[in-house]
Amino acid sequence: MKKILYIDLDNTLVNVQSGIDRLTNAEYIRYEKRLDEVPGIFARMEPISGAIDAFHTLAQSFDTYILSMAPWGNASAWQHKLEWVQEHLGVDAGGPAYKRLILSHHKHLNRGDFLVDDGLAVGADRFEGELIKFLTPLFPDWNTVTRYLLERADNNSSPTSEPYSRHRPALQRGAALQR
Repeated sequence: MKKILYIDLDNTLVNVQSGIDRLTNAEYIRYEKRLDEVPGIFARMEPISGAIDAFHTLAQSFDTYILSMAPWGNASAWQHKLEWVQEHLGVDAGGPAYKRLILSHHKHLNRGDFLVDDGLAVGADRFEGELIKFLTPLFPDWNTVTRYLLERADNNSSPTSEPYSRHRPALQRGAALQR
């Protein structure tokens, strides 16, 4: 059985700055403190360098999902995130991203082995598997992340990261109480 891998969209697969750079001056001024609420902003964003190839490579070794948050105040973001995935990762039923987009404000509710994310918000900091913090000195780019994950893709072992190990005893205790 393949290990479960979640990958965030914003600033992980998607270059958010590329969408901000395409705003008009009027849009920028109107939404200055809340740029993620500009209607259509997510449709203007480009992939981060190496992200598309990394996703396809990792999807061969992991049960891979895209786990992202969409701004509550921008309904178009929900649609445009799906359209971005379809455009850049494919729409075909056999493709690695087909029906694998999860939009949630509670990332910690998803169970899995790894989460690649650039931040700690909306539950990423409470994810029970291993959080791989993207764009940090340890994981500065997709080449580094891909190498790290492929070394851990052995489907017969479980991750030994601190966050995952920290939660595992609580899960085992809960299972024992239900007997």
